[in-house]
Amino acid sequence: MDEHHHAHEGRGPRRSRLRHDLAHLFIPHGHGAMDKVDSAMEASRAGMRTLGQSLAVLGVTTAVQAVIVVLSGSVALLGDTIHNAADALTAVPLGLALLLGRRPANRRYTYGYGRAEDLAGIAIVLTIAASSVLTAYEAVDRLVNPRGIGHLWAVALAALAGFAGNEWVARLRIVTGRRIGSAALVADGLHARTDGFTSLAVLLGAGGVALGWQAADPVVGLFITAAILLVLKDAAREVYRRLMDAVDPAQIDAAEHALRHVEGVRGVGDVRMRWIGHSLRAEADIVVDPRLTVVQAHAIAVAAEHSLIHAVPRLTAATVHTDHSTAPGADDPHADLAHHRRAAR
Repeated sequence: MDEHHHAHEGRGPRRSRLRHDLAHLFIPHGHGAMDKVDSAMEASRAGMRTLGQSLAVLGVTTAVQAVIVVLSGSVALLGDTIHNAADALTAVPLGLALLLGRRPANRRYTYGYGRAEDLAGIAIVLTIAASSVLTAYEAVDRLVNPRGIGHLWAVALAALAGFAGNEWVARLRIVTGRRIGSAALVADGLHARTDGFTSLAVLLGAGGVALGWQAADPVVGLFITAAILLVLKDAAREVYRRLMDAVDPAQIDAAEHALRHVEGVRGVGDVRMRWIGHSLRAEADIVVDPRLTVVQAHAIAVAAEHSLIHAVPRLTAATVHTDHSTAPGADDPHADLAHHRRAAR
């Protein structure tokens, strides 16, 4: 049986949401090309709105902190400001990736341009790493060459502003990233969350200096470096997993469960998934009765794809391959499917 990749054509323009909902009660739900494109476009628009809002908030926060750095000479606040600026600038490659991801697939890029988000994730990880190096350098330099800081009240206010701005941005990016399935946007949100906590560390450093411990400021700068390295580890792991086509094993479990409950499916073989940008694609092997006609087996494959798409969030396309058992009522369709696979190789 040849591989099956099911796609329904659009039914024409929808005049209203109410009409669509009523139609959905009587007409099986389609996952046609236009539906998938609309979903991808909406995800990209949500990502772009999030990036625009976070860039504006972090831009204002960074500008305020930069002015206070010049006035106070605080190396801890300098490290926080550098990290905030880097976080704001990561919106640029990610925004470009989201725009590029809107381009349709073609004969060269047959899966589209969704992988651009993974490249943006690499840029974000490198930016986090660079900010940690610069922050560490400034902190060590201040420990070796001590200098006093002034305007402690302003440093404290800047630290509170940094925390509030970064936590707001972090929540927005993480929620949106998880909703649209963008690992790069989630990594960027984790980056912003770390910035928020490092801003609170700046507040502690200012308090230490106020109490007479002048080394508190560069020590906090080193603490900020350590915090940046922790978020770097988490962000790098997320991006690495996406580049290596890793998925949550629970998604595979859900897919196998859905396939086993499709009428006519006698067994389930390999199930594979991968992320393309912020959408999932799947390939699955199923066993059907060998006495079925091509049309009947095709109908089961169609039902299997529908079941997969409804069972797995963010799954937009599935290729279902049908195979047959050696005899009606075979005891182990999994083993039989494996035999067919080995013979094909």
